[in-house]
Amino acid sequence: MTKKPVTSRRGRFFKLAGMTASVAGQFAGSRARQFLGRESEEERSRQYARMADEIVDTLGELKGAVMKVGQVASQTQDFLPKEFSEALQRLQKEAPPMPFEVIQQQIEAELGAPVGALFDELQTEPYAAASIGQVHKARLKDGTEVIVKVQYPGVDESCDSDLKQLRMALRLGGLLRMPKESADRLFEEIRVRLKEELDYENEAGNIRRFRAYHERHPWVIIPRVIDSHSTRHILTMELAEGDHVSQVTPGRYDQATINLLGERLFITMADELFDFQCIHGDPHAGNFAFRPDGTLILYDFGCVKSLKPAVVAFYRQALIAALAEDYQALDRHLVDLGARVAEKPAISPDYYAMWRNLLIEPFEGDEPYDFGQSDLHRQIAAHTHTVFRYLDRLQPAVDSMFIDRMVAGHYWILRQLGVQAAFRKHLDSYLRDH
Repeated sequence: MTKKPVTSRRGRFFKLAGMTASVAGQFAGSRARQFLGRESEEERSRQYARMADEIVDTLGELKGAVMKVGQVASQTQDFLPKEFSEALQRLQKEAPPMPFEVIQQQIEAELGAPVGALFDELQTEPYAAASIGQVHKARLKDGTEVIVKVQYPGVDESCDSDLKQLRMALRLGGLLRMPKESADRLFEEIRVRLKEELDYENEAGNIRRFRAYHERHPWVIIPRVIDSHSTRHILTMELAEGDHVSQVTPGRYDQATINLLGERLFITMADELFDFQCIHGDPHAGNFAFRPDGTLILYDFGCVKSLKPAVVAFYRQALIAALAEDYQALDRHLVDLGARVAEKPAISPDYYAMWRNLLIEPFEGDEPYDFGQSDLHRQIAAHTHTVFRYLDRLQPAVDSMFIDRMVAGHYWILRQLGVQAAFRKHLDSYLRDH
């Protein structure tokens, strides 16, 4: 039997409160067993895994802000227990769809007319389902093929209370491994970005800005907004289809085209970061499509981060220092970025050298790097435990968090595409002073 979706603010509160109480009880029991010496590392790991599963299952069912936070948190793995960050990876998958009758009611309430009067056709099966809304294909009365992005009811109104409950669950479960001040800044940044993402009128404005900027890139397509069928909670756009990354296979795309797509992805990302200073902050595979002629299609501009010029400058300087192996300068620039606690002593150059030598690999030399065969993510995972040596001196760099998210997202897409390319010359051109 299918569960009835939880859409009321009261229902969401009680669902999250129940999860919080359960997680807090489990953590208290675990701490007591540790105090008495009755819990082994293996038992503690299993306990964390059970707590993580309960949190992830609840977030996935509720969707909305808490699911989106879970997705962001899964990329902040250095500050979470391994079992929790692994479980959160499940939230990166597509969410189960909301029943169509809920979607239809939301469309009609927002647009003020029956579906039959608004569209020549609206498909009942979702085109895609995500954390805060779902997408349906449709055709307008004038024959224009469109997609209609419908926000789940109750998600917008519950954002603040959802975040408070989730933070309490993480804290009481002993899962939030960072100082209170860092947690305050991190959750405030997430809250601001979520509020923007929940406002589809804001996203429509973002789409117009990015369409205007990317006119310089004739190989980038961003679907046009249909204003007559869009509101704060409904966003209708022209249909622009391409191949999902999983469909970019050797049978349909030769290696030269795959490499061209990779180069264009890199240029798009770097131009947004260093020139436009405003980035597409949710770069997972579902937000990109590809065509055999080398075209990139970009979707979903709800999560956009406008960067302060100083943050971009500090980020550029940190990269230059790392490439030059100037670890004293790197430490200083990380303080500027907010990634290193200014009042604490500098971090060992050996620590920086280890990460520098690891992360520089795709940009080493002039030979093409085979992203398809890369195990860089595994090497990074194998070294994340070293962060705990400096946990008192490191903190989430809130101002550049979405830059890191963008870079990580593009790495995974380049890897899935199987790109073979040398990006060092491109990188150097962006790092020169402007």
